[in-house]
Amino acid sequence: MGLILGKISVETPKYEVIHACPDYEIRKYSPRVVAEVTYDPSKLRGDPDGGFMILANYIGALGKPQNVRPEKIAMTAPVITKAGPEKIAMTAPVITNVAGEGKEVTMQFVLPSKYSRAEEAPAPVDERVVVRDEGEAKFGVVRFSGLTTDQAVAERVEQLRRCLERDGHKVVGDFLLARYNPPWTLPFLRTNEVMLPIE
Repeated sequence: MGLILGKISVETPKYEVIHACPDYEIRKYSPRVVAEVTYDPSKLRGDPDGGFMILANYIGALGKPQNVRPEKIAMTAPVITKAGPEKIAMTAPVITNVAGEGKEVTMQFVLPSKYSRAEEAPAPVDERVVVRDEGEAKFGVVRFSGLTTDQAVAERVEQLRRCLERDGHKVVGDFLLARYNPPWTLPFLRTNEVMLPIE
């Protein structure tokens, strides 16, 4: 029932709120280990969230874990997505919903904190899955509920960017979309965040 009603009952990444105001929060995230997959949604039946099943299989969310131990890994929240720039060869980050044709998407699961370094996590069987360390990072963050449509996300990212720049923060990268609930959660009870990396 908690999944439908939006209750978050899994581990979430550790962070410190450095500054909070009505428009946003500045958070400093601790180092963490992520499992990620980068893919072209057009090659996965046009599904911008096509990487979810690949990562879910790695951790064993839906059956036998597809990692070398095999070890079931607890699900955490949020699921983070970022879409890359126009496809040239290899790309990297920003948001699932803004990925158009010819864009690649990177989806991440933050692994449980018991894995303090990437080499402690089980190696994936699927070569598309990469397990890596992410260092400490600072983000401007806006939380919102509802659906994460292209327009809803783009509006919040633009507003967050304007507010951060107004207050003298330097944005140093593309935005991330963090979604904390499964897709069957009632939209008005969902927890979503847009995050912009800052200096």
